[in-house]
Order: sequence, then structure tokens, then C-alpha cells
Amino acid sequence: MVALELDAQSLVKWLVIAIAVVAGLLLWRGTAHAADVPRPGESAPAFTLSDQAGGTRNLAEFRNQWLVLYFYPKDDTPGCTEQACAFRDDWHKLADLGAEVVGVSVDDVASHGAFAKKFSLPFPLLADASGEVAGRYGSIYGLGPLKFAKRNTFLIDPRGRIAKIYLSADTSRNSQQVIDDLQALQKK
Repeated sequence: MVALELDAQSLVKWLVIAIAVVAGLLLWRGTAHAADVPRPGESAPAFTLSDQAGGTRNLAEFRNQWLVLYFYPKDDTPGCTEQACAFRDDWHKLADLGAEVVGVSVDDVASHGAFAKKFSLPFPLLADASGEVAGRYGSIYGLGPLKFAKRNTFLIDPRGRIAKIYLSADTSRNSQQVIDDLQALQKK
């Protein structure tokens, strides 16, 4: 009887270890590593995605202007709403600096349409349902079949190169950080 209890205890111990290892691998696989994120000075990864109106948008159409490309986890959630509304409220300031704003998440076109309408967002929200584009920007997080875009923002210069990166962007400060950095970069 004692031998069976030890075997049962050993089995439980190994089962817990196995579960921890699998969970760790899933977390590791789903997170972007620093090497996966494009670096400042590198060409921004190309994209072609549908916006909230069903139109097709691509990186090339933003050539010769600054682009604020921000990835966010989910439409109509508190942090994502705060960030989107901050970009909305600062949209004219950004436009005066020659910048366009574009949001990207793995939500679908219909979800983006409802989100943009509810909060009067004046900029495109792109649907990256496969997470492929977010992956090219090192901005995808997945746990098994669930995928979310990480809250990363990329400031892309008029030549299509990454000028500045904001990893794990602060929803309340991201828009102002971009404005401050755009002003500084344009003074150079």
C-alpha cells in the first residue's frame, strides 16, 4: 500500500511538472522575442489588410508621410478604448505633424466597424484575423488557439522605415509620446 502511495505521489508530481512545462512552452511560443520586433532604421514590414469599411489598405499608400501604426488586443475593451480615444482626440495634432494613425488587431471587420462608430474614430482600424501582420511586427500573443495583438506602437517615417517603437505602450500616454517624438524627429 505504501509503494502505491509513493507511486501516486510521484505520478502527481510528474503530471504537475509536465503541465507547467507545456504551459511555459505555450506562453513562450506566443510571445514576441526582441529579435522578432523590427528595429529602428529597418524597413517596416509590408501589409495589406481590410479596414472597418471593408476597403483594402496597405503600407505603400502611407509613403511620403508619417504613420502611427498601433497594435492593440481587442475592440471595445477598457485599455483599447482609452488608447483609441486618445489617438482620436489627438488626431488633428498628429495630422498637423504629417502623420496618419492606423490601428490593428485580430478582430474582424464588423467588430472594427462597430468600435469605430461607437467611439467616432476618424482613422482606419485594420483586421488582421490571422495575426500574420502582427507577427511580422513582433506584436502577436497567443495561447493555443487564442490570439491577441500586443499593445505595441510603431512610428514609421515617410520613407517606410521604423523611426520609433513603443513596446507595451501605455494607453493613457502613448498618443502624447508619439506627438512628442514626432516633434523631436522633425526638428532634426
